[in-house]
Amino acid sequence: MTYEFFVASLSQSQPPTGISAVLRGLWHAGRQEWNLAHQIAQANDQDAWHNWLHAYLHRQEGDLGNAAYWYRRAGRPVYSGPLVQEWEDMVRAQSGIAS
Repeated sequence: MTYEFFVASLSQSQPPTGISAVLRGLWHAGRQEWNLAHQIAQANDQDAWHNWLHAYLHRQEGDLGNAAYWYRRAGRPVYSGPLVQEWEDMVRAQSGIAS
């Protein structure tokens, strides 16, 4: 699926079928459904992609200390750019998204 298709799917009531758990979390985050996205991130806390999502979500809520912890768990530097750009970067980095 393309990035553009994924973004367009945000207007639907359900995420696209067959996508990974982290893409489901990003889908919910893209719809500002923080709690649903957070549940997905928490349920997969041994995975670096989910930990990056977790970091993003805590940065979004303004909890920078907790975000920094999750960036470390993800093996990533703390992101300092705009939240919208980080979300796009995460989506585009997923193997289910064609470049």
